[in-house]
Amino acid sequence: MRKSHPLRRVVLATAGTVSAVVLLLSLKPSSDPTSASAAGVAPSAAAAGQESPQGGTGAAGATTVTGDATQTQYGVVQVRLTVANGKITQAEAIQAPKGGTSDQKTALSVPQLNKETVAAQSANIDSVSGATYTSTGYKQSLQSALDKMKEAAASSPSGSSSSSGSSGSAQAQAKVVTGQVAQTQYGPVQVRITVSGGKITKAEAVQAPSGGTSDQKTALSVPKLNQEAVAAGNADIDSVSGATYTSTGYKQSLQSALDQAGG
Repeated sequence: MRKSHPLRRVVLATAGTVSAVVLLLSLKPSSDPTSASAAGVAPSAAAAGQESPQGGTGAAGATTVTGDATQTQYGVVQVRLTVANGKITQAEAIQAPKGGTSDQKTALSVPQLNKETVAAQSANIDSVSGATYTSTGYKQSLQSALDKMKEAAASSPSGSSSSSGSSGSAQAQAKVVTGQVAQTQYGPVQVRITVSGGKITKAEAVQAPSGGTSDQKTALSVPKLNQEAVAAGNADIDSVSGATYTSTGYKQSLQSALDQAGG
């Protein structure tokens, strides 16, 4: 018994070593080359699948146009359009009133205004009940985006010569002129106009009184003054009741812009 006991331990040790080697040899081939090749192929295939839609023909013809920021009584509204083949495919408000009850009104009104814009393909959309200021600001910014879209479309064609010559020359005459700053009791007023064919096609206040009650007066008066400037084609426009200083400054800056534009 004493002699056979060491021999049995040697045999058991040898058998254990052989079993371990066999296990290592059987596991190594399956875990190394195949897993490495799978890890190398799958990520590249997934990346290719994600990149192709982004660089496809659908995205190539689409452009984005951002309208001017419009100041309202409750905050700024600014609209961005996605345009493809001359049509609005998406509308979104990248700025809108927020804080307090404005959060709720914005959440209710902006999605509806976005849908109406795509459906109407113009700024002739209905205001949302209970969000009049936001709706008005939205439509003003939307209109400026549409104006930029039309300007870009008019200047892009370069093929035809006879029919596009007149529109191209008319577009070439369009220019943007910024009037001098008019200082008022409540702050500076500065007007910028777009002139085409000797007419004002767009007017906007790039500076206006702000802070306190001035925010409300500016939001009420400037849109009216802009519309009157385009309608009248000159600085002989009526002052807005309750915003006499802003109106006076507006007309002074508007006149200086008209002087620079050649009357």
